[in-house]
Amino acid sequence: MTVQSELDARILDDVADALIYSDRAGTITRWNRASTALFGFSAGEALGQNLDLIIPEHLRAAHWKGFEAALASGAMKLAGRPTLTRALHKSGHKLYIEMTFALVRDPGGTVVGSVAMARDVTERVERERAARLAQNS
Repeated sequence: MTVQSELDARILDDVADALIYSDRAGTITRWNRASTALFGFSAGEALGQNLDLIIPEHLRAAHWKGFEAALASGAMKLAGRPTLTRALHKSGHKLYIEMTFALVRDPGGTVVGSVAMARDVTERVERERAARLAQNS
């Protein structure tokens, strides 16, 4: 491993947000420490698994439709804008997460996978919901 690739690996592992990279088949091939903290799965448990590991069942069809469309077109509908969605924790409880996505290309420009950065916003969403309910009562 080169000094630069070691540095790159440390940077990815040390960022505060969860970083998940999957190949074109949706297989997780990169999972940083923040991903473990957020989703509860160790890298050993997540690597090699399908993204369905963290996608709630009711959202899977929509996820895969968007994933396949992005791979086919080479463009993402959200174009790097954060989106609020739900995710699964290892314990089975659902989280509200804010995610950004990007396609990853090889040196020739071919899409080889997708990377997502995620952060837990469950407390914020629940606090905002409670405030709305209090306002409407």
